[in-house]
Amino acid sequence: MIGWLLLLALAALLAVILVRTALFRPQSEPERSAEEVGFDTDAAIRALGELVKCRTVSNVDHAKEDDAEFEKLVSLLPTLYPNVAKTCPLLRLPDRGLLFTWKGREDGKPAVLMAHYDVVPVEEENWAVPPFEALIRDGVMWGRGTLDTKVTFNGILSAAENLIAQGFTPQNDVYFAFSGGEEVNGPGAVHIVDYFAEKDVEPELVVDEGGAVVEGVFPGVSAPCGLIGIAEKGMLNLEFSVASGGGHASAPAPHTPVGLLSRACTRVEAKPFKSHLTKPVLEMFDTLGRRSSFVYRMIFANLWAFGWVLDLLCKKSGGELNALLRTTVAFTQMQGSKAPNVIPPAASMVANLRLNPMDSVAGAVETIRGVVGDEKVSLRVINSFEPSRISRTDCAGWERVSKAVSDTWKGCLVAPYLMVQCSDSRHYGRISDRVYRFSAMDLTKEERGTIHGNNERIRLETACRAVEFYIRLIKQC
Repeated sequence: MIGWLLLLALAALLAVILVRTALFRPQSEPERSAEEVGFDTDAAIRALGELVKCRTVSNVDHAKEDDAEFEKLVSLLPTLYPNVAKTCPLLRLPDRGLLFTWKGREDGKPAVLMAHYDVVPVEEENWAVPPFEALIRDGVMWGRGTLDTKVTFNGILSAAENLIAQGFTPQNDVYFAFSGGEEVNGPGAVHIVDYFAEKDVEPELVVDEGGAVVEGVFPGVSAPCGLIGIAEKGMLNLEFSVASGGGHASAPAPHTPVGLLSRACTRVEAKPFKSHLTKPVLEMFDTLGRRSSFVYRMIFANLWAFGWVLDLLCKKSGGELNALLRTTVAFTQMQGSKAPNVIPPAASMVANLRLNPMDSVAGAVETIRGVVGDEKVSLRVINSFEPSRISRTDCAGWERVSKAVSDTWKGCLVAPYLMVQCSDSRHYGRISDRVYRFSAMDLTKEERGTIHGNNERIRLETACRAVEFYIRLIKQC
């Protein structure tokens, strides 16, 4: 009798799972035709090239920066975008903050379009072409900053330049907010947000770098996906250190400082942080999971039953999907003795943690301390910031951004997601819950790999598509 009851219960469970999977289908959406967008593509490409030629390399040591190159870029703006210069007053704020204001016809909530114009350093000897000459070959522009993020800086201003020429005025104010120190977590964006807070400006939407139109990033989905970040993970650089009396390597103690650190490292890597299904991830799964293959649809439709399977797969494989679910730990640096036959009097290593929205800096440190379980290993927070505020997807701001994405990249699946990197937009959480992270590009895996790497480059059609996206977005503001 008990066996039959168990069999019936199993059959009922299977039926529930299959029914939920069958119902887990894409929601029907009305067909709509996007308005054609025209602009001066040659001028937009020329302007991007001039921006790339400016060696605006930021550094935590300001003495290693070339202020003249940053000033050169700012001085070029009236020439590259004359209509913007005439129509949109520029306010310069400390730490290379730039804020343009385009007055609208009405006094509704404004839009803020963001980018940064500083870039990371280059190892010129490892580049196939000079990194600051904006060379164009076979429809591709090469140069540092072409993707991160002078393409969006140019996209925003080129869009405004062309719309102003066509006699367009936005319904509400539009701000163009640019910082020159994002790559080193500089305070330029903070000063801009301070300005907005002082003026009681609450944006209807804020758009900064983040996701893009990509393929092959979600299991079981082959269509291009336009991923818009509605939150970003926090960051923690944590130092592990062990002190000792040092000594000659010929007579070591049972455990050297490096050995103790190595054990701490393996313990942390062997015990990943607990997974959390946060709002950005759940909404992404709900949107893209409906478009995935049957097995994955079954998992995403029944996370109550198969969440453990997804968690196990992510733990084993790592990578982007795993990073969406939990706080990640990557050991990046280690220091010990300066000689091979000397036990170091002190050794240290550094881990970079990216914090899930449901975790905190203090909580992550205590979790690590418990996993290490060794009083000889000291922990020190080098620098950190908490996860960002999570933005809404039930408002006009989200609808405008998602419409601009779907109209520009026809056929792509638009979905929210959790951004695992960091950006200036995290500072805007204190004045708005409608902050969206989308880099206006369609990028291959190879192209994404050149960001912060060698031979960064962009297809000219991609650069033009960025302008098109911002034109569509601004027309809704």
